[in-house]
Amino acid sequence: MLRLLNPETAHDLTLWALKRGMSPSRPDESDPALAVTLWNRSFDNPIGLAAGFDKNAAVVGPVFGLGFGFVEIGSVTPRAQPGNPKPRIFRLPEDRGVINRLGFNNAGSDAAAESLRKWREGPLPGPLGVNLGKNRDAEDAVGDYLAGAKALGGFADYLVINVSSPNTPGLRALQGRSELDDLIGAIKSALQENYADKAPPLVLKIAPDLTDQDMKDIAEVALEHGLDGLTVSNTTITRPDSLRGNDREETGGLSGRPLFNLSTRVLGDVYRLTEGRIPLIGVGGVGTGADAYAKIRAGASLVQLYSALVYEGPGLVERIKRDLAQLLRRDGYERVTDAVGAAHR
Repeated sequence: MLRLLNPETAHDLTLWALKRGMSPSRPDESDPALAVTLWNRSFDNPIGLAAGFDKNAAVVGPVFGLGFGFVEIGSVTPRAQPGNPKPRIFRLPEDRGVINRLGFNNAGSDAAAESLRKWREGPLPGPLGVNLGKNRDAEDAVGDYLAGAKALGGFADYLVINVSSPNTPGLRALQGRSELDDLIGAIKSALQENYADKAPPLVLKIAPDLTDQDMKDIAEVALEHGLDGLTVSNTTITRPDSLRGNDREETGGLSGRPLFNLSTRVLGDVYRLTEGRIPLIGVGGVGTGADAYAKIRAGASLVQLYSALVYEGPGLVERIKRDLAQLLRRDGYERVTDAVGAAHR
């Protein structure tokens, strides 16, 4: 029924329903083989909800009820902004893909802080990530990320710097070596100053559309600064020749099934470049247990999804977890962490 509606209307209706309790109760504890400990945080399972679904931290509790091991909200900018003109989300059902050019539409960090404060009044079933962006008209990008980190870092089990969305002009330029060096250095210093030993782990979310030199530079900067993690990857501005959906030429970032091969290849490259020394979050095109397993074998300690929910519905998470546990046992792994990076060994 939701897929008969305009994509953004369907998304808004889903959030409306979740806010009103129309969601599954949290399933039983995940298979013990799926448990992950990372950054001194315990993950019931490695399957997480990617940023973009719950930009304003409105439904954190209900989405955990779908069985996710962790949830990431955002992207959140310091000031509220409406994003790009509508229409700005396009389904590609023949390809199991989605194109979006939302442009960081969100209610701002003050509203996010208010929501997160409510969710933090009691324990959550798993870690909560907070994804930060910059305002479209910001002249000082570093200042925007610093403002977000200071406002929301205290609520986060990990903090993500999103410099890879294709829908904010100039944002991806922050992935350059010198720009990243300045940005990561400033944020790490601010987190240490504001939170000391309670500073949340800092993760950088990168694009899949990077040159070999770009990836090498990012890996070196991440290692130099002792970055806590990398999320690989955001949406792509490329368009595979195999796309069949009527809206395949729309401007924006492509996600879902068509992104899987590209994002997994970049994930593997980053794992090799960082020598497995930095935890990676694999995201892009995950829709089955086999997809999640491929990301883990390529180097991901955690895996995220979002677009596949559009086509598979809320039961998807439990199916992925069940199939992932079976694949691990088939290949002789006792724990999911034993399989991380196995494709490179």
